[in-house]
Amino acid sequence: MTVLDSSAVLAFLFAEEGGEVARKAFETALISAVNVTEIVAKQIDRGTGTDLAVLRVEDLNLQVRPFDNELALLAGKLRSATRSRGLSLGDRACLALAIRENAVALTADRKWADLDVGCKIELIR
Repeated sequence: MTVLDSSAVLAFLFAEEGGEVARKAFETALISAVNVTEIVAKQIDRGTGTDLAVLRVEDLNLQVRPFDNELALLAGKLRSATRSRGLSLGDRACLALAIRENAVALTADRKWADLDVGCKIELIR
């Protein structure tokens, strides 16, 4: 099982290096609702219209999981282990979901490469 970080999905949407690697995981991977928020917001930041940003995410047919209380608490607990790397709430939401689901976190963020937080991490580039 794989859990997608927003950076992996954005690499695909912006045709960046590693994007095709990420795309191959879309059909079976999970993603946190928090990361979906980031994906829409980052597209808007880069000039994509709001409706198009939402449509592009919906067209991916990702398996979105709610950010429930269990994940919220786990993501909060990850703060101390990830603070020095500057990981965001979205980053920790992805990791929390990967930990809970005993899955691999798929990311483009090299800051995660050697994190030891309770799940395997794979880089797309």
